[in-house]
Amino acid sequence: MNRKTGRGNRLGLALVGLVLVVLGGSALARGLGAFSRDWAAADTPVVDGNVVGFFARNSPWIWWLVALAALVVAVLGLRWLLAQGRRDARGRLRVESGPSGVTEVSAGGMERAVAADVATSPAVLSADANVRCPRGHPEVRLRLVADESVPMGELTEHLTTVALPHMREALDRDQVPALARVSLEPAPSPHRIVR
Repeated sequence: MNRKTGRGNRLGLALVGLVLVVLGGSALARGLGAFSRDWAAADTPVVDGNVVGFFARNSPWIWWLVALAALVVAVLGLRWLLAQGRRDARGRLRVESGPSGVTEVSAGGMERAVAADVATSPAVLSADANVRCPRGHPEVRLRLVADESVPMGELTEHLTTVALPHMREALDRDQVPALARVSLEPAPSPHRIVR
């Protein structure tokens, strides 16, 4: 999931959750008799003559507002579903298109190849790659776990002389922006078998 979609999901879920908490809390408070006015007494129905009268006085335009609100909610829900589907359908990356045709590569295959290439360094304990191609410009984000005892210069040299040039060559690009997030951990101790 990209950052924009994730941020939108969190914001939308937070707003829906806030509305539900407010409505549920007010219903609970009303049911427990927390409101002292007669209109909010626990035994008074929520939809009484006042509500029915309001809808009768403001008909038919009130129903147009209800329909408009339902349409807005439906469009927002459809947009959210399409954003989720776009994230899941990212199986191929379009790296070039023109009059002679379209060049696409497998996103998963490219990510596995880049991660495997990075992991060939003895300084790297594990590697994960995310290759994206917004508007036909490929970029890569790497998450690495490196041995804390190995100098960072070795890792940087491996990335700049081996892994990233291989990726640029595979994508037939002179430049590919890359962002690497490196976590340092101690190397696992070798196990010895004593007989």
